[in-house]
Amino acid sequence: MITIKTKEEIEILREGGRRLAKIMEVISEKVAAGVNSIELNDLAEKMAVDGGDKPAFLNYRPYGAKRPYPASLCVSVNDEIVHGIPNEGGKILKEGDIVSLDMGLIHKGLMTDMAVTVPVGKVDDSARKLIEVCKESLMKGIEAANGGNTIGDIGFAIERFVRSFGYGIVRELAGHGVGHKVHEDPYVPNFGKRGAGEKLKPGMILAIEPMLNEGTEKITLDKDGYTYRTKDGKRSAHFEHTILITKGKAEILTKL
Repeated sequence: MITIKTKEEIEILREGGRRLAKIMEVISEKVAAGVNSIELNDLAEKMAVDGGDKPAFLNYRPYGAKRPYPASLCVSVNDEIVHGIPNEGGKILKEGDIVSLDMGLIHKGLMTDMAVTVPVGKVDDSARKLIEVCKESLMKGIEAANGGNTIGDIGFAIERFVRSFGYGIVRELAGHGVGHKVHEDPYVPNFGKRGAGEKLKPGMILAIEPMLNEGTEKITLDKDGYTYRTKDGKRSAHFEHTILITKGKAEILTKL
């Protein structure tokens, strides 16, 4: 069921989004060669708790999962697309890696969601291009999320922009509604047909999150039950914002 948030709820989500954006800014700046993913997770969790909030992913158990997610921050490196677990063994970041950071924040009972992909030190031109195109594809999706448009318009805008670059668009994973829960209706794929799907109405809160692969769109799931990887071992990038649907242009909530 798609929910329309009240004015009071939207104000809480605005503040929660701002707080999450600050955490993500700080964590992104900590990314460097030699850093352990455990350190990033622990800092993100500390910032959330110190601010009186809660990490939304910690102990969250999505439908079908055999166990709750064991971390506050998802850290996905190179061929890991999403949901990489940072604190089971830890991952030491290396010069030239690209790393996706994904976090949800609960502020006064309501949730926002955000992801960025950042380079570790100096990266090659292909990695830099992948990151740039993925980030821009998110903005194309947001630009299409005007009130009165449809879910299909969002996916169509992302797919049309990405097509000329030849990247694989992950199809099994998608954006979603957010607010009262980590995942709410509607399902927001990163491909689609113009005019198809649910109509966008003011007060809807969506998390739009394109995931682009250097090679194939096909994916695999690790034995940990959470980490999705590219099937061909090539790199992947991921960006996400939580947005508010209005009568006109969508408002990005996960920003400073």
